[in-house]
Amino acid sequence: MNREQGLQEIERTRIMAIVRGVQEAHILSVAEALHQGGVTVMEVTLNTPGALTMITNLQKQYGDHMFIGAGTVLDLEDAKRAVAAGAAFLVTPNLDEEVIRWSKQEGIPIFPGAMTPTEVVKAWKAGATAVKIFPSASLGLPYIKELMGPLDNIPMMAVGGVTEGNIKQFLSIGCYGLGIGGSLINLKEIEAGNFGWITDKAVQLLAASRA
Repeated sequence: MNREQGLQEIERTRIMAIVRGVQEAHILSVAEALHQGGVTVMEVTLNTPGALTMITNLQKQYGDHMFIGAGTVLDLEDAKRAVAAGAAFLVTPNLDEEVIRWSKQEGIPIFPGAMTPTEVVKAWKAGATAVKIFPSASLGLPYIKELMGPLDNIPMMAVGGVTEGNIKQFLSIGCYGLGIGGSLINLKEIEAGNFGWITDKAVQLLAASRA
């Protein structure tokens, strides 16, 4: 899946699955479960053991019909290693303008983390595809809505705290996309081999987002 197709998938589903702490033996089953549930965009965080190998294998098996990226990219070295492994997009928890500029230069979609209005504007001017508001679970919906008032020209993603109960609210205020981790990638269910749980949750999230 190329850049344009991947961005279209984000705009279609608005959901980016955050895969953190999943064992390498389970990663392809997790991808299949997400795909069956209609979620086609996933990031594997680099603080997951074996993340780079997982990204490479995911691209080989699912790259034609899923947009596979890397999360928790902290610096330029991380970014280069992730892209070399096959990451089609990058997500950071922090604002590193060097990483953003490099990603833009290489044509890699980049979703950097920012919290304050100053950071959001810096990230956007540096070349962010959209700005990840982090930690949105702590900051809350009202904070993101306030940011969007004067900064409505900058696409923003909410990451953290998104469930089927509030996903529609996040989208209603104008979020470009939503990063969803624990409420979709349940490690306990994965360890039990219950990948159908992920498929069902993906279906529920998409249905709630479109209600």
